[in-house]
Amino acid sequence: MVNVVSTNWGSVSAPTEKQQRIIAAIDLGTNSLHMVIVRIEPMLPAFTIIGREKETVRLGDRDLVTGCLKPEVMEKAIATLRRFQEIAKTLNAETIIAVATSAVREAPNGKDFLQKLEVELGLNVDLISGQEEARRIYLGVLSGMEFNNQPHVIIDIGGGSTELILGDSYQERALTSTKIGAVRLTNELITTDPISNAEFQYLQAYARGILERSVEEILANLRFGEHPRLVGTSGTIETMATIHAREKLGFVPNTLNGYQFSLKDLREWVNRLRKMTNSERAAIPGMPEKRSEVILAGAVILQEAMTLLGVESLVVCERSLREGVIVDWMLTHGLIEDRWRYQSSVRQRSVIKSAKKYHVNWEHSDRVAGFALSIFDQTQGILHNWKAEERQLLWAAAILHNCGHYVSHDSHHKHSYYLIRNGELLGYTETEIEIIANIARYHRKSPPKKKHENFRNLVHKEHRQIVSQLSAILRLAVALDRRQIGAITELQCEFDPLSRQLKMRIYPSRPDDDCSLELWSLDYKKAVFEAEFNVKLIATLESPVVGYRN
Repeated sequence: MVNVVSTNWGSVSAPTEKQQRIIAAIDLGTNSLHMVIVRIEPMLPAFTIIGREKETVRLGDRDLVTGCLKPEVMEKAIATLRRFQEIAKTLNAETIIAVATSAVREAPNGKDFLQKLEVELGLNVDLISGQEEARRIYLGVLSGMEFNNQPHVIIDIGGGSTELILGDSYQERALTSTKIGAVRLTNELITTDPISNAEFQYLQAYARGILERSVEEILANLRFGEHPRLVGTSGTIETMATIHAREKLGFVPNTLNGYQFSLKDLREWVNRLRKMTNSERAAIPGMPEKRSEVILAGAVILQEAMTLLGVESLVVCERSLREGVIVDWMLTHGLIEDRWRYQSSVRQRSVIKSAKKYHVNWEHSDRVAGFALSIFDQTQGILHNWKAEERQLLWAAAILHNCGHYVSHDSHHKHSYYLIRNGELLGYTETEIEIIANIARYHRKSPPKKKHENFRNLVHKEHRQIVSQLSAILRLAVALDRRQIGAITELQCEFDPLSRQLKMRIYPSRPDDDCSLELWSLDYKKAVFEAEFNVKLIATLESPVVGYRN
């Protein structure tokens, strides 16, 4: 039966309405102040980011003699936070959660500064330890990336500290924080421009020495035979990904989630950056304002960490501490019953949230997804050899195939592509989102063609083949629920390799329904499927399944 989608995630219930809440999270970092404003949907549970703000304040630029936060820097921070508060109020945030990290934590006048914020702004800021910072970074990454129960090492290079975390969906195995960051090492170790050979050699050795203990703890908590993937977050890593993508691809992806680069490429960039002056680094396409001053130290920290860990590549996650602050707030307020159940379905929840956002007819999409997966499963190893990963992409496209109706009925398949492509589907890479959007785009009308710009966006032949074949399956699934009333309950496929015939037996919900419109639609849409798989599709209506209740 296909009234419920089987996705290997369990049954998917239709989204239900409940009071949404809007909250803001602020991270007072060593280099920058960041704020995210989110809309929480408790029933999923999930949140949507509706606003982002960032200001480079450099709290880490402390008095070299006393170690105190400088008065002018504190005033700039207060002005920035006041602006953040006004923006949060404009977006109807009910509360602001704020945390301060290493710069404030280590400054002798750090607590005085936080008291000043409470008096002048009415803003309560939590001063968190390095390990608590690591824990919340872990929660933030869990909210936006699929771990699939496999070990992952997370590295977050901040202005004043670097966090290394080991986890595998269930619990954090190691949470470490070291006192090296891009701002701290720049201020303490770099005095020449471009950096001298002697300073560069010392910078590398110092970073490696400080990181060794954290890396040893990570490696000690790995089990025999495990080879964890490295996930990178925050400013240094996002900047390196941006300039890498701009040079390698010629453009920067809409989202850096899932973007990868190698240790080899990083080393090449470190060698280039060390030979540049600050003004030359600032002129690199994609280099954010003021990041050029500290990017070399940050890149060296990353290089040494990857070398010590023995990993050859890194994948980027755009969620980090401030999103982890949101997740932690949701946990403490009872909005997430089980954070590991929450993590295991990050993709599923993200798709459901998008379906709800665009007012998708859930029952229809759920049935279409069920038909699509049933055809996929019954033809796997016969007409195609796609695996579980492609199956999940087909499910997502099937659920969202009609979301373009949110824009207009006319050419809604094209609108579906745009909404999926530019929406916030978490847990997916940029390429996977492009594939999902294309599969949905071709559920009707023209099949994929090279002259279509959206199809040309798929660089690899395999990705184009995924779209061509899975969208052909989706066309049949849509036809099987033509009236959107659940007229068909089940289908069975049988392939004859000699005649290249795929026989599809269709079972109606009611014995008095001849499903003529569904059969007509199937006959109308099958040409693309037949051409793609080189088969002849023959559909027959059978007697209803005994004991089925619609």
